[in-house]
Amino acid sequence: MWVFHWKPAADLHDYARLLLTGRAMTIKISEGNTLTYTVFGLLACLLVTATQNVQADAEDELGLWNMYFLRANLGDSRWVAQADLQLRLWEVGADTEQIMRRGSIGYRPGGGSWILSGGFAYITARPFGDGGMDTDENRFYQEALIPQKVGRVALTHRIRTEQRWVDRQDFRTRYRYALFANIPLNRDEFRPGTSYLAFYNELFINGERDTGRGEVDYFDRNRLYAGVGYVMTDTLRLQVGVMRQDTQNLDRTQLQLGLHHAF
Repeated sequence: MWVFHWKPAADLHDYARLLLTGRAMTIKISEGNTLTYTVFGLLACLLVTATQNVQADAEDELGLWNMYFLRANLGDSRWVAQADLQLRLWEVGADTEQIMRRGSIGYRPGGGSWILSGGFAYITARPFGDGGMDTDENRFYQEALIPQKVGRVALTHRIRTEQRWVDRQDFRTRYRYALFANIPLNRDEFRPGTSYLAFYNELFINGERDTGRGEVDYFDRNRLYAGVGYVMTDTLRLQVGVMRQDTQNLDRTQLQLGLHHAF
């Protein structure tokens, strides 16, 4: 039985110290066999850096993104269904920032490893604290997932285009490119029992500057992530890390906890 253990920290600096020493989080696999995720100095440094300039503004709080990703092959065909559910919090354990529901249907051209897909997302965004109005977004998107192997490193290129209908704003488009890298630590391949390092960077570019309520830059945001993962079974992976998001108006750091389910 899998049991998730979280060691509480007195404050964010204490949490960074716990991460650095590998005592912040453990996953108990069986009696007498405990796997400890140690997030190396990079993650601890990101946390410490994020707290050096904490202001009274709520947006500067350390956030938490809880994520579930699903990918299901549709029989023996080349078609695949993909979905994810995300609960994003302004602060660890409190105050919803976004609720995201997203799903798509993909196709593997030529029966290869590429996946071309199209889908729809419905997002509810909430301002920090008790005041303000929720903002809903309806979004269609198209993407290409292109895996690549370089030695032991598993790379994935993701190219995504979006058509966005956001409450009280004009219709807009956005373009995204992400590069993911997973590096196994204790094995040469990803199979049950493999621990791995996980990194990604994603760039967002707006297609238009006019929102109907003002102007934004073509640069929308950049996300930089570092974390660790564990292959639990042939179909499940657990991953935890720290993501730094830089936007036109706001720079924030989020913890990310993700469960990846593929069958």
